[in-house]
Amino acid sequence: MAPAFELTWDYLCPFARNAHEHVVAALQGGAGWDVRFRYFSLAQAHLGEADKPVWDDPASHSGVLAGLAGVVVREQHPEQFLAAHVALFSARHDKGLDLRDPGVVAGALDGAGLDGRQVVDEALSGWPAERAGAEHEEAVERWEVFGVPTFIMGDKALFVRLMGRPGGDAGAARSTIEQVLGIADGLPQLNEYKFTTVPR
Repeated sequence: MAPAFELTWDYLCPFARNAHEHVVAALQGGAGWDVRFRYFSLAQAHLGEADKPVWDDPASHSGVLAGLAGVVVREQHPEQFLAAHVALFSARHDKGLDLRDPGVVAGALDGAGLDGRQVVDEALSGWPAERAGAEHEEAVERWEVFGVPTFIMGDKALFVRLMGRPGGDAGAARSTIEQVLGIADGLPQLNEYKFTTVPR
C-alpha cells in the first residue's frame, strides 16, 4: 500500500520550499503516495496570546494571503494545485517577491494556469480563513506542530529540514522523501539529529 501522509506548508519558509519541491517532483514522477497538503501559518504560530488571530485580517500578515490562496486552489482546483504550489514558493524564494501583495500572488497563480485575481478574491471571502484556522489549530492541538515542513503520519508528526532542492530529479526526490517517511514510521524514538556542517 502506498504511504499516506500530510505535509504542512507556509510559503515563507525555505525549508518548506525544499521539502515540497521534493514531494511535488516525486508525485509528478509517478510516486503513488496519498498526500494531503495542510497550511500552517508561521505568522499565527508566532503571535502572542493577546494578539488577534491572523485569520481576522489575513492581508496584513506576511504569507497568509498566499497561504489562503493555496487553500482555495487545493479545494477548488486540485488538478492545478501542484503547479500553483511550486509557483508561489518560487515567487517568494526564487524571485524575492512580497507575498503580501495581491498582485504578486495573482501573478504567480496566473503563471500556473489559473485566474489569479479570482483566486485571490476567493482567498479573502472568509471560508478559506476559517478552513485554514481550523487546520492550523488541529495541527497544534493534535500533533503539537510548531513549524513547517512537518510530515504527519497517523499519530506521528516529524519536523524536517532538507537542505537541498531536487533539481528536477524525480528519482532522487522520491528516495529522499521515502527515507524521511521511513524515519517517521520506523524510528519514532529518534527525536532529533543534526549534522554539524552542511555539504556544499
